[in-house]
Amino acid sequence: MQIGFRTNKLENCFASYKLARRTWGDEVARRYIQRVGLIQAAKDIAEVCKLPGLKCHPLKGDRQGEYAARLTGFCRLIFTLQGEQLEIAMIEEVSKHYDD
Repeated sequence: MQIGFRTNKLENCFASYKLARRTWGDEVARRYIQRVGLIQAAKDIAEVCKLPGLKCHPLKGDRQGEYAARLTGFCRLIFTLQGEQLEIAMIEEVSKHYDD
């Protein structure tokens, strides 16, 4: 899949572990870079959802159309799909999630 980023900061954190670590801490930074790489290597969303440990799933309610992938126990990587064949994953945010 192709990858896009909603903000320059998200893109820069993917490119620089040092910046990602300063932004979110060591564990989230490592997993953010790893997870974005896994999404980039996948051919489609079905493949992403099958990856073990990612717990990738579509969101509901007012966040319908977005997907969440687990970074840590409380942090999630939120992304949307774009393009004619949903071939572009747009990284939207890293957020804390307390419902699990």
